[in-house]
Amino acid sequence: MLRTNTDLLAFIERLYASQERKEDIILRSFNKGERLLEQDVKIGKVFILSEGVAKCYLTEENDKDYLFEFLGKGQIIGEIEALKNRACLCTVEAISPVTAYCLSTSFFLSLTAKNLEINSILLQELTDRILHTSSRASFQQLYSLEHGLSKLITFKGEEQIELSRDDMAAYLGITVRSLNRALKQLKKT
Repeated sequence: MLRTNTDLLAFIERLYASQERKEDIILRSFNKGERLLEQDVKIGKVFILSEGVAKCYLTEENDKDYLFEFLGKGQIIGEIEALKNRACLCTVEAISPVTAYCLSTSFFLSLTAKNLEINSILLQELTDRILHTSSRASFQQLYSLEHGLSKLITFKGEEQIELSRDDMAAYLGITVRSLNRALKQLKKT
């Protein structure tokens, strides 16, 4: 449930420690509830999470949120927007205090043009996202809501984070009303 990438984090930490121009990579902090990216807004940064947990979600035309992922250490955000020169596909919001390495789009693009190691890491990350998305979709089809909910509750406890009922429902792809029924059913068992 929590996506991490230790290879990318190790790479960016080495790069940060050895950088010549201190403005190429800066370390920024975000408070719980603060947005790193906002859907449909153009940005000029790429972030790699160092500490904390963020949620990545899409708001549909009917104002319903669909929560894609929980992002942890080493996760990169804004790279698709940088590579495609487009506005943000989704919103990424801190659900705990977050620290992230912040790269300008121009520095990120020059890095991908010159550095095979980051290209290899990014290719692995994008491949992992595709595999994870497809397995999550099949999981939601094959397993009961209660099973998915119990995994989500376990995740909350392990990561020691608070998730609103709205976030839990958005992650499970259900209404809050359905979530409340499932929680009640889970308590009975």
